[in-house]
Amino acid sequence: MRYPTVADLVEPARRRIPYFAFDFLKGGTGDELSCERNYRAIREVELAPRYGGPISSVDIRATMFGRELASPVVISPIGMDGAIWPGATRILAATARDLGIAYMPSTMATASIEEVAGIAPDNAWFQLYAFADNDHDVSFDLVRRAEKAGAGVLALTVDIPSPPRRVRDMRNGLLPKMKLTPEKILAMLSRPAWLSAVAREGMPTLANIRPYCTPGAGRDELEAFVRNNKAGAGVTWDTVRRIRDLWKKPLLVKGIMHPADALEAVAAGVDGIVVSNHGGRQFDPSPATIDVLPAIRAAVGDKLTVLMDSGVMSGTDVVKAIACGADGVLVGRAFMYGLAALGTDGARHVAHILHEELRVALAQSGADTLEGARQLAVRHPGAWSLAEFGIQDV
Repeated sequence: MRYPTVADLVEPARRRIPYFAFDFLKGGTGDELSCERNYRAIREVELAPRYGGPISSVDIRATMFGRELASPVVISPIGMDGAIWPGATRILAATARDLGIAYMPSTMATASIEEVAGIAPDNAWFQLYAFADNDHDVSFDLVRRAEKAGAGVLALTVDIPSPPRRVRDMRNGLLPKMKLTPEKILAMLSRPAWLSAVAREGMPTLANIRPYCTPGAGRDELEAFVRNNKAGAGVTWDTVRRIRDLWKKPLLVKGIMHPADALEAVAAGVDGIVVSNHGGRQFDPSPATIDVLPAIRAAVGDKLTVLMDSGVMSGTDVVKAIACGADGVLVGRAFMYGLAALGTDGARHVAHILHEELRVALAQSGADTLEGARQLAVRHPGAWSLAEFGIQDV
């Protein structure tokens, strides 16, 4: 009860990890307007509760891609998660397995998709960063590795046409590559819990990239591979179709912010999309994800599973996203705040917070279930209309 909300974990997280790791977690691109816009927009959504109806037991279970999950909360990909809290990828996989929710590790995670799927064989998804060089040889190999490992869902990220300018990371000497300075060494030495986790788990590394570098490659070579091969760039709708042909399980496109792109995804034959502005870490003028969600849902109807991320910090936020058109939500920063603040048990604590807040919100609204949440009356002052996207009819 000392940390009853995710927001309560932010300051303890800042105190327990080095400043550059905290800034990497919390920061966005440019002036970080998009980050704040995400949080503000979801706070401004209002739901009108209904009372006096029949009372049934609250049910937060969700079905996505033919599988029943304990809730609509999916643990989101976080690149270099092990630099924020050592061992994060494995901890998040175990949390998903034990609580019956899905986990989508990043291509840039610090444990491989093979290891994640070994820990959580029924709960592992995979987020793919494409590598366009050599006609996407590495991209397609990563797809094959995810399939062989047993990942249940693949999500191709499309919103990284070029590297962003993350000013905090630039000021902290993390870009274009990390420079070890006396200031950073002192920061690490002043965080004994983090140092102890490093000693236990080892230095974080880009585990999924290692097969494409020389044997025994160190951090510099792995980061150079990612940088030189422009990870995430070079994705076209033809790329999506080629991956669709290769990947026979459910396929998502992650990073959709425009209804026309959502309709392109439908035409490409994917199974779902993630409405996402990358947590405010790519394009600072982008709208809040929840503000474009209703128009995107209106455009695709029931043709796709629609997930949303960016700005979700509570179970009430989850209900708002469902009411505005999402089938589920991806949550990343919140889980990492939990790990940074509380260590190994932090991710589980965050999941319990989100699930309990979700149950309370469904009960208090009179919705009882996720389907009931979709029927709630919504006042959404920031919502974009289809006409504002230049779309008159779908």
